[in-house]
Amino acid sequence: MTNELRVELGTRSYPIHFFNGAVSAIQQAVAEAGAQGRKSVLLTDEGVAVAQAEFLKQSFGSVPRLTVGAGEKSKSLESYGSVQDFLAANGVTRQGLLWVVGGGVVGDLGGFAAASYLRGIDYIQVPTTLLAMVDSSVGGKTGINLAAGKNLVGAFHHPRAVHIAADFLATLPPREFAAGMAEVIKYGLLGDATLFAQLEGTVLAPAHADLPAVIRRCCEMKAGIVRADEFETAAEGGRALLNLGHTFGHAIEQVTGYSAYLHGEAVAVGLAGAARLSQKLGLIAAADVARIERTVAAHQLPVRLRAPLTIADLQAATTRDKKNRADGVRFVVLNSLGAAATRSGIPPALVEEVWRELGAV
Repeated sequence: MTNELRVELGTRSYPIHFFNGAVSAIQQAVAEAGAQGRKSVLLTDEGVAVAQAEFLKQSFGSVPRLTVGAGEKSKSLESYGSVQDFLAANGVTRQGLLWVVGGGVVGDLGGFAAASYLRGIDYIQVPTTLLAMVDSSVGGKTGINLAAGKNLVGAFHHPRAVHIAADFLATLPPREFAAGMAEVIKYGLLGDATLFAQLEGTVLAPAHADLPAVIRRCCEMKAGIVRADEFETAAEGGRALLNLGHTFGHAIEQVTGYSAYLHGEAVAVGLAGAARLSQKLGLIAAADVARIERTVAAHQLPVRLRAPLTIADLQAATTRDKKNRADGVRFVVLNSLGAAATRSGIPPALVEEVWRELGAV
């Protein structure tokens, strides 16, 4: 069974397909590409190669495959070079097609490689984690990390299609599933109070009957935001709202060397930080902060730093956030539960107070 949602971007529009099992659809797409003289190649990571070995074999057969290490450290210049060498070694032309199967790290890495190889080739996202399904596989943001900060090198390059099959989540480690829930909670907070209320009352799990509809709802929200502000150029709000919790979260990831927290775990702490900052700005009440933190914690996510980090290092990391503009660090704050806005010019001392409450020193 499949249904479809389109990301409407004129000539760059593409479908998001929702499946119960994606093997036959991928087999057909690979065969059709081959019949058109388009060579398919595959990028995945070590975790997916083990957990989804049979899926990869059935879906892609003898398609050339590159497997990179699992985890955030593969979003690097070194891995990027490996993907480029792989594409060149396999004689991929501008008519070639890169299949990217995995979570957000592989999706961002593969998308950026596709954006820049031969000045741009087509790629298809097959997200295997909850985080990638609801967020990173949709919208065309691709990139890698530098030591100086998260996603500082990248490009806007939309996939030709996204294939989402929730049955992948049955083999996803619980910690990875929880990390994806941070992004789901984010969507409720930034633009859908009904979704947040649902998450407040129900702890979702991979087999939960509500999960496919929740995944689709998140994709609908992201598609709408991307359609309205594709290149994140809106003076206020727009696509930047998708970074709710991420200014704090990216700083945590950068300071800890992308090793101590999964992306969603850092975002979870960041959501608590954004809530507390919003309260200090007089936008939401302490009771709202408590509701947010209870919901995040109920989904097995942290709302405080696991170990103290230095405020000076965290503040320095926020100054390198890619959302920033000439007027300084730009945060996403909550006007209410279900309505977010961007805000610049926040006194650094106020942000330091938040960091202390999150466990920084």
